[in-house]
Formats: sequence, structure tokens, C-alpha cells
Amino acid sequence: MWALLLGGWLLIVVNAQAQPLGPFEAHGNVGEVKRPGTVAYDPEEQVFVVAGSGANMWGDRDAFHFLWRRMTGRFMLQARGHFLGEGVDPHRKMGWIIRAGLGPDDPYVDIAIHGDGLAAVQFRRVRGGPTEEIRFAVKGPDVFQLERDEDRYVASVARFGEPFVQQELSGLALGDTVYAGLFVCAHNDTVLERALFDNVRLIVPAPEDFVPYQDYIGSLLEVLDVETGRRKVLYTSEASIQAPNWTPDGRALIYNQDGLLYRFDLATRRPSVIPTGFATQNNNDHVLSPDGRWLGLSHHAPEYGGRSIIYVVPIEGGTPRQVTPTGPSYLHGWSPDGRYLVYTAERDGDYDIYRIPVEGGEEVRLTDTPGLDDGPEYSPDGRYIYFNSVRSGTMQIWRMRPDGTEPEQLTDDAFNNWFPHVSPDGRWVLFLSYLPDVDPSDHPFYRPVYLRLMPAAGGSPRVVAYLYGGQGTLNVNSWAPDSRHAAFVSNSDKLRP
Repeated sequence: MWALLLGGWLLIVVNAQAQPLGPFEAHGNVGEVKRPGTVAYDPEEQVFVVAGSGANMWGDRDAFHFLWRRMTGRFMLQARGHFLGEGVDPHRKMGWIIRAGLGPDDPYVDIAIHGDGLAAVQFRRVRGGPTEEIRFAVKGPDVFQLERDEDRYVASVARFGEPFVQQELSGLALGDTVYAGLFVCAHNDTVLERALFDNVRLIVPAPEDFVPYQDYIGSLLEVLDVETGRRKVLYTSEASIQAPNWTPDGRALIYNQDGLLYRFDLATRRPSVIPTGFATQNNNDHVLSPDGRWLGLSHHAPEYGGRSIIYVVPIEGGTPRQVTPTGPSYLHGWSPDGRYLVYTAERDGDYDIYRIPVEGGEEVRLTDTPGLDDGPEYSPDGRYIYFNSVRSGTMQIWRMRPDGTEPEQLTDDAFNNWFPHVSPDGRWVLFLSYLPDVDPSDHPFYRPVYLRLMPAAGGSPRVVAYLYGGQGTLNVNSWAPDSRHAAFVSNSDKLRP
């Protein structure tokens, strides 16, 4: 084991006999190579650099360096990566690979990103058989995802900021237990080529028979740098943690778990329960006051038939004070002047957006179009309320004046877009996007989703995170005070961050 300073990161370089790194078990050369490969890892930044030699990965045998983990059943592999340096051969390759074994001629499937920008699904059906490929139309992708479901494989690639494009391969039998991981091949056995990988996730999806709101899988509390796209896992839990808020002082995140609210200290990376008295059935619609002194929460109150009622409580905890007169009411926003709360509520069979004084009183209905209006949140200057609405036929992002007038549609695309959150500097809107196969009025758990970013006045959104999540990922504003970082939750059945 030795250290390497590369690009400003202190990376721990580990030999093939060392302990597992991150989610992986081991690494080593596959096939005959003249120059043994290495793996370097920065555990704080969660970045891998894999160096590999090898003449090629083609024909009936392969030679490359492999960082792997044995996996079974359904799973999904996600990463972003790029080569370091100009390289020697334009056909050098890196990406994800799933193999039946560690022999040079074993069956496999991979996503191979070439040095010249070519991206392809490569696969070998039988031991010693020929390599086949399916090429992607996109050139030079740096985000790649490989999903396995029995003998079916879905490969997805994108240039960071763009949605995935996919290729599907069926009928490839690799066995139940496989070797899955990252690879680098130099396509020249006299040199070592290096590739850097970040946002590496080994994900086990929810079981197909799981029951929503009854069955849950594990959670990864993550922080995203929206400028670079780099993500870091801060904390993992086998329980369902949801919807982190970032405190205005920048020192903590607040999320819900099992009906309780927790404060997650960013310095110690440890959670602690916030005492909320009788409110022990809190959902993921909680909001902090602009001054950071109060916490608004949505509690399923038994005296109201289990419907969600909005309360406020001191940020350090205490006895909640009821605000909304009835339910269901789901809190989403607090006005910048601290005077009002905005929320989604079901009244007379329809879900609309309402406003109410923090001290309680008469609620004011702000939307009245048919269908679901949800996720209301004030802009930092108080000039707009941003929300998501299905009124156009799909779920899209809108904004309106604080009195409900002048509604303006900001997104109009194939995705179903939820929960717009405006950055503290007022420049950006971060939101969650479901794929078109999801019902526009539904925001389910445990789906492939995007986090996307657009200017506050609207414009072309760009993807800033590719993840497995959905409900609970980004329900409330989770921007850091610096307007550069945001917190969110992703999911995996067996946690392998």
C-alpha cells in the first residue's frame, strides 16, 4: 500500500491483496499483461483511479485490470469516468463490466468507453467464444450505468448533463453469482492507462413485490456539488431516511425517519432525534423557517383520522403548535419574511396549494385548476411561489405570484418533474425528474430518476445527478447556504455506496 498525489487528491494505492476499497472486494489483472495494474482510492472524496495495461478486450480472450465485487440477482452499476492524459492508443477502454469469472475467455457484458469517444456494449456469450458489440450513437459519454435482471442487461450512457440513451441485451446467461466492477484496458501491453471514476454506486433495487409505504429499502444520505456534479455519501442507513433540509447556519441536515425527525451533524456525521412531543408520525414534508429558529412539520394526527396536519416547533424540539385547521395538509414552503406557510392540501376531493399565517388562522386557496398542484415553495425574494402541476397533462414546473396570480410554466418536456427548490441566491431551481413511464400524478419510491438544474426564470434543464430514488429523495428544499451544494437521498436494498 502506498500514497499518490494526483490532481490535488491524496489517493491510497492498494495492491491486489489489500482489504476491500469502497464497495469492492478486490482487484487484479485478467489475462496476460506485461505491466500489472493498480487501483488508487481517495476515501474522503470517494474517487477511484484504475490503471490497466493489456493488449485488448476482444475476440476470444481479454487482458485488462479489474476492480470487482461478487454480486447476485438484480443490481445496477452507476459511475462517471474519464481517462487521464492523452493516452497512447485511441482504442483504450474503460467502464463497467460483469463477468461469469476471472478467466481471460469467460463470458461477459460491459459498457466500453473508448479513448476516441466510441461507446459500445461488448459481450461474449460462451467461454472462448467471439466478442460481439452494440454501438451507441452518442459520442464521448462520461456517465454510464449497467443494469442486470436475470439474463437481461440494460446499458445506459450519457454526456454529463444530458439524459441517458440505452441499449438492451437479452438472453446472456452469466450465472447467478457474477464478478461486477470497473475496468481499464490500455489496448497496448507496453503501457499503463489510467481512468478516474467518481459517483460510483452498486445498487440493489427494491424487490419487485415490495409494497409502497409498507416495505422500505436502505438509504444513502448524499451531498451534491451542482457545479462539478461530484457526489459524496455522508451516511447510510438500512432504514428509510427521507427529505433532508440544510440548516441556514450550514452545520446540519434535518431529515425524517420512521415518523421522527433527526438532526444530522455535518461535522461529526452523526444523527440525533429532535424531540417533537406527540408528533411522532411525521412525513417528509418539513420546512425550516428562514431564520433557522423554527421547524414546520407534517404529522399524521390520530385525532384527525391519521390525516397530515401542519405544526411548528422550535428547531431544538418541544411541543408542537398546530397551524392548519384540518387535513390532509402537506407543508412545503415558508415565506422569506417568516409570516406565511404554503402547502398542498386536499379539500373537497382535489389537491391544491394553500397559504396560511404561521400563527394560524384562515387558509387561502392559491390554485384551483383540476388535477394535482404540489410542492409550493417561495423564491428567496418572495416574488414567486414555485410549484409542480399536472395541469398541462404531464407533471411540470410552474411558478406564480404569491397571491396565486400569473401562473407561468417553466418546463415542458417528456419527463415528470417534481419539487422545485430555489437556491438561496435565487439563481437556480433544482428538481426531481421521473421518466415518462411514471404516472404524472405519482411520485413513487425506488425508480431511476434524475436531479436536474435550470435557471430560476426557466430555460433548458441539465442533469446534475443520475440516481435510484424518488419519493423521499428531494421533497423539501435541501440547498446549502452557499448555493453550490445540495443534499438528497438515494436508495439501495443492500447498501454498497
